[in-house]
Formats: sequence, structure tokens, C-alpha cells
Amino acid sequence: MKKLFALLAFSVLGTGVYAQNATQSDLPATPVKDLTGKNVPFNQTVEKGKVTLISFWATWCIPCKKEIKMVRDKMSEWKSQTDFNYMTVSVDDSRATAQVKSYAKSQGWEFPAYQDPNSDLKRSLNFQNVPFTIIVDKDGKIAHMQSGYEAGGEDALFAKVKELAAK
Repeated sequence: MKKLFALLAFSVLGTGVYAQNATQSDLPATPVKDLTGKNVPFNQTVEKGKVTLISFWATWCIPCKKEIKMVRDKMSEWKSQTDFNYMTVSVDDSRATAQVKSYAKSQGWEFPAYQDPNSDLKRSLNFQNVPFTIIVDKDGKIAHMQSGYEAGGEDALFAKVKELAAK
């Protein structure tokens, strides 16, 4: 009976990563801040005609940092296979603004990084925890959402990016 319960619990809870194909919803125009502090409508941060992978993270979130590091490490290889954009959005509160900027700089990020200091975007997208990742298709619509991160998960995300970029 214990084995049956454990098997059932594992099948329901899965591996801790929850992914779903979105219903092709539009990106919200909720303002986010770039690293200079300028407000930008979120739906204007993605380039139309290009698939965009977006990682939501926080300075205190170890799995978030691992996911971003793995994506960054594989970026040049991936870019040689397909053309796409990558960016991050920190959900740290306004007190951590300086930490977000210094972390991005210390890691040598060469991709856009934004901040959602009041969690307005987080509420607009209706997610609770980070890491949270979305993939936006060429039309600027959310095509995939994923909550959580496990080692190797970035490869599954890239497979989805390639699939959408080929359309």
C-alpha cells in the first residue's frame, strides 16, 4: 500500500517542474524596469518575429541562478542552431535593486535584464514561485510556461524554442 501511495504521489506531483503549453495569450503591458530604472511595458520588451525565452528569477533563488547560468553557458551553441532572444526578469523587491544590478554585472550578462519590484508583472502572469520560465512565440504570444528548474531542464526549453522558431 505504501508503494502504491508513493507511486501515485510521484505521478501527481511529478519531478517538481511543471510545464504547460499556454493558450497563446498576449503578453501584458504591465510596466517593468530596465537596469537603469526606466519603466518599459513588458509587451514591448520582446522582438516581434523572434522567439524569446524569458527566465523569472530572484537573487535569493539558487535554482533560478543555476537555470540562467546553464542557459548562458549554452547560448552560443544554441544561437548557432536557431535565432532567438533571451532575457531575465527579477522579482526581487525594490530593496534589492542594487543587488540585481550588481549580480547581473558580476555574471557578465549580455542579455536584457528587467525588474518587477512590486510583483505587478508576476500577478499579471499569475505565477507564484520562481524559477518561472516562459517562451514567447514570433507573434508575441505566450506559447509555453514552466515552473521550477531541474538540471537539464534548459535543454527541454531550448527544444521548444527551436520548435517555435521553425514555424
